[in-house]
Amino acid sequence: MQPDPRQLFDGIAFSRHDGVVAAVSGGGDSLALLLLLQEFLDLQADAPTLTAVTVDHALRAEAAEEARFVAALCEHRGIAHRTMVWRGEKPATGLSVAARSARLELLAQAAQTIGAGLIFTGHTRDDQAETVSMRAARGTGRGGAGIAPASLHESGIWFVRPLLACGRAELRDYLATRNVRWIDDPTNDDVNYERVRVRRSLTPQLVRRRAAEANAVAAERRALGMRAARLIDDHARRIAPGLYRIDPILVDEADDASALYALRVLAAMVGGALHLPAEEPSLRVLAGLRDRVCATLSRSVIDRRSSGIYLYRERRNLPARTRIVAGMLWDGRYRLTGGDGLHVAPFGAVAGDHLPKAGSILPQDLHFAAQFAEPALWRGDVCVGAAPGADAGIKVGVPAPWAKLLPSFDIEVAQALIRLLGGKTVLTLP
Repeated sequence: MQPDPRQLFDGIAFSRHDGVVAAVSGGGDSLALLLLLQEFLDLQADAPTLTAVTVDHALRAEAAEEARFVAALCEHRGIAHRTMVWRGEKPATGLSVAARSARLELLAQAAQTIGAGLIFTGHTRDDQAETVSMRAARGTGRGGAGIAPASLHESGIWFVRPLLACGRAELRDYLATRNVRWIDDPTNDDVNYERVRVRRSLTPQLVRRRAAEANAVAAERRALGMRAARLIDDHARRIAPGLYRIDPILVDEADDASALYALRVLAAMVGGALHLPAEEPSLRVLAGLRDRVCATLSRSVIDRRSSGIYLYRERRNLPARTRIVAGMLWDGRYRLTGGDGLHVAPFGAVAGDHLPKAGSILPQDLHFAAQFAEPALWRGDVCVGAAPGADAGIKVGVPAPWAKLLPSFDIEVAQALIRLLGGKTVLTLP
């Protein structure tokens, strides 16, 4: 059965956006996405402008010609098109990961340029099955949810994947009935790539089973996130810049799964980590806290005292002094909104000069420890003050570990972190 554009796109809030982007490589999946999206938008009143964007990673000689093929098809169909090229030196190792990251950034740049808030990609049910199979081979738990239906990029642009319920063969049938040809990337037949080897091992029945398994894990992940969000809302407070207090009830009395997840999320946020800490060391920390043992986790110090459990950023591996660029993500924790001509660095040893005046009921050593790692503005060797001051501010967007990319699975717990930080942002699915 061929895909129905209304079923794929009806639930998406296009009215919030002036423009949308379709990521189109020239392959069958992305071309089907483009034409289905155009078919749907052509029937809508006041539809946003559609732009196709092709990313040329400059890794294959054929890539430029493939981009021109997409551009010609778009011109024929009255669709705007842009090509974004990954320039500069390519890494000697981890090329696939770097290429995926570059693709996200280039698509986001293109969307920002045209004022688009939605980027559609052509991931299919087959892609989902391949991803889940590869992660299962590594024993990844929450990764079994696979590819998220949507992901928020740097608190601003949604990447949306409406074809996850569609099979690759269905999309090619759709193109064939419209006499649209597509390009087959030769790397899709290169067995040196793990994904190609996995793809060849999957039957249609196994693809459907893997996709169903991913949906089940995703539902469990969302439910666990909601329980952890309630724990954070009820038992965690920001009591000073960079300093957070957890009611001991969270680790002593909450159910193990929810308490563990909440602890991992809070540690990653406080430490500005790119990822959640691994489950095994997190379990050891949770057990230690229940025995009144202090610990570190994901660059966070977790200090249990009689008055509560306190978290703050540890002093190791703090960023070096750097010139402020508006919008920069500092230490994975804070997105700076200004400070032209100034530099940003941790307070460090001068933290004691910037502590709150006498009267705080908190121990000064906790205040100092948290302030030590907080961002300060510097003019030369002179500390001007805290970054959220008159000369620069901090935007409370999606915090670590989802500051770069937030899967829709985790939206509820990410929202709890925003509330903890005092932010007003309300996350809504696209």
